[in-house]
This record gives sequence, structure tokens and C-alpha cells, in this order.
Amino acid sequence: MRIGIDIDGVLTNLEQFVIDYITKYCVENGIKYNICNSNYDYCKTFNISKEQEMEFWNQYLESYAINEKARPFAAEVIEKLRKEDHEIYIITARWLTNRDDVMGEKMRKIVKNWLCENKIQYDKLIFSKESKERKPKEIIENKIDLMIEDSPNNIKELSNIIPVICYNAEYNKDCKGDRITRCYSWYDIYAKIKE
Repeated sequence: MRIGIDIDGVLTNLEQFVIDYITKYCVENGIKYNICNSNYDYCKTFNISKEQEMEFWNQYLESYAINEKARPFAAEVIEKLRKEDHEIYIITARWLTNRDDVMGEKMRKIVKNWLCENKIQYDKLIFSKESKERKPKEIIENKIDLMIEDSPNNIKELSNIIPVICYNAEYNKDCKGDRITRCYSWYDIYAKIKE
């Protein structure tokens, strides 16, 4: 089976990182915030402006991309899946990776280094464009059989094409459907794939 895996929110705990670091950013910059983490849009989650969100990511994206650790057992489970003859396709639309400039190249290199440092094995790495249609197109082009995803929009869109494992987060609680399976850890993912 060809398994597609998202990075942010699936291989990493993006939800907790954002809560920890946006609140730090807001407190240090005297920005009032209100946490309502049931939304994937961070402006709505924290009741901050788009400009404030962009300033936050400008300050913390590189550190997050380099230093955030992989979720517990992600590398171990992926290695098991590969040993069982599953193919692993890392598919990410991380900010900046789609740019054809120095910043884009830098972020793509950071992603590749991060996967290596966290011992995440894969057969193919795909830097998806940030448009809504890209992941479905890449899923079809690469004949992906199953996607592991956290973004509510991607989960809903992709579940029209293939089964999706939804990595549980507060912001994707409403994602339900016949082709959506909710999982809570990497060994939970492994058990559901084995079923």
C-alpha cells in the first residue's frame, strides 16, 4: 500500500507548538489573545490579526522547522510499515517550501534534514503547492492508497478520493465520514492500518 503522510500536525505536534509559542509571542509583545483552539485558522484560534500571525511565523517558523521533535514512535511505526512493504510518501505543503527562490530552497533543505535527523524513512518526498487542489492531484498522480492528515480542509477533500486517517486535534474534531478514521497516536495508526 502507498501511504501518504503529512508533516505538520501529523509527524509533529503542531497544535501544542502553536499554543505554547503564540501565547509566548503575544505575552512578550503585549498582544491580547483568547484561545479557542477549535479552529485551524490561527487568527481565529487566538483572536489575533493576520499581520500578528505572520509576524509570529516570521519569528518562529525556522526554529520550529529545525527543532520540533517528531511525535513519539512516528519513526518506529514508519520503519515497521516500510518493512511490511508499504511505500511511504511524505506530502507537505509547509509554508515557503513551494517557492522557487532562496527561501523556498532553504525550507526544503530544512525539511529534508529534519526528516533525516528524526529518522523518518520515506520512499518519496513531495512538496505540495499551497493551493486547495494540489494535494488531491498529487494523491492521484502518485497513486496514494491512504493519507494520514490533520488539516480539516485536506481531510474532507481527500476523503472523497481515498481513505484518510485523521490525526486527532481539537481543530479537526468535526471531521467525520465513512472514509475518515480518527487516530490518537502513531501506534494507534499502526493498529488501524493493520486492521
